[in-house]
Amino acid sequence: MTDAAMTPESARPTKSLVHEDARTKKRNATERRFRAYGIAAICTGLFFLLALLAAILSAGLPAFRQAVVEVPFTMTQEQYDEAEGAMLKTAIYTDYFITSLSDTMQAEGVQIEFDEDAVDRLLGKVGGDLRAYYRENQDQIGEQIGFELAASSRVDRYLKGTFTRDDLQSGNRFFMPEDFDLIDAMQEAGLVKQVFNWNFITGVDTGVDNPGGAGIGASVLGSFFMMLVVLVLSLPIGVAASIYLEEFAPKNRFTDFIEVNIANLAAVPSIVFGILGLAVFIQFAHLPQSAPLVGGLVLTLMTLPTIIISTRASLKAVPPSIRDAALGVGASKMQSVFHHVLPLAAPGILTGTIIGLAQALGETAPLLLIGMVGFVARYPDSFVEGFLEPNSAVPAQIYNWAARSDAVFTEKAWGGIIVLLLFLITMNTIAVILRRRFERRW
Repeated sequence: MTDAAMTPESARPTKSLVHEDARTKKRNATERRFRAYGIAAICTGLFFLLALLAAILSAGLPAFRQAVVEVPFTMTQEQYDEAEGAMLKTAIYTDYFITSLSDTMQAEGVQIEFDEDAVDRLLGKVGGDLRAYYRENQDQIGEQIGFELAASSRVDRYLKGTFTRDDLQSGNRFFMPEDFDLIDAMQEAGLVKQVFNWNFITGVDTGVDNPGGAGIGASVLGSFFMMLVVLVLSLPIGVAASIYLEEFAPKNRFTDFIEVNIANLAAVPSIVFGILGLAVFIQFAHLPQSAPLVGGLVLTLMTLPTIIISTRASLKAVPPSIRDAALGVGASKMQSVFHHVLPLAAPGILTGTIIGLAQALGETAPLLLIGMVGFVARYPDSFVEGFLEPNSAVPAQIYNWAARSDAVFTEKAWGGIIVLLLFLITMNTIAVILRRRFERRW
């Protein structure tokens, strides 16, 4: 008879794979609590992320809409000859427009009196716009044209609900209390509507006196030229340095010193690189201030540590058997690296490069120190001038708008943040797609 058969029932162990004992229940409860903490942390992070995204969209989307006044207008040949023969030509064109606007509103059953000053406050210098149009399109004389004239920034804010009668304590040269009545009358006549603000996408900064006409297009082009400089310089330098340190450099104190400093440079605040660029590239090398070339050089210095670290990680991820096999069939060290290791590490290298470029695209502090802020954003006349002429970048333009007092510029700044986020999301999406498409799992 075995020992198990001789053991009394009360002395046998009570543990079972089917029933949990007290310690197992406690351990499982701890695991469930930890899982709940993790889910709660993720949900909290998603909540704040969605709240931030909602705040950005609610404040920035109005910048992509603009109020316009559409007025049917017909210029006869006699009126054109009379206006061109007068001394104050634009004033005559403005009188024609006021007459046409008043007739259109009366045809809709709206009666209100207004003068040239009111039109200038609400729509700007209409006479100059009309004269420029008919001088370039004289074949349109005698035909009815539906002119879409951009309304002033205060009219735009009034229609969006961010500017009310209570906000205007007293009149000024930009807006008068009676202008509200004229806007309401235009709305009643169906002459005012909201359209997509293409000028915000393609326009340039217009200064403090015309916030409604400011655009971010020139700043986007300035960022594009900067990113070209960063890509052309940082990619070959960073990849070459990574290949040497990972594959060819001997392991000694000197290379250890270099690796430690590369890791430290990746954590240096970006404003330090801006001070370095100001001292070296502008004050010492006398390169043009505010130029995308200088901004690209500064951002290249800031991006290099990120590219080197990610490239070394990609090279290290390639199995040593690839190198051994290449060397075993007679390939040299350089052939094994460039013909076998580097192509296999290319997806990770491209991903790290794109992430580094995305990081550089959103930097502001280095650009402020080298002067890429102010009323200098414009379209260059040639490709070379795009690098050498003063310009701005999207982050610097956002900072510039946010620093101004007019509420319209604050709206433009939020809209610029949306544009910048779209670029960053696009670049990071491309990085993820490239990694998933070409990455090999060993």
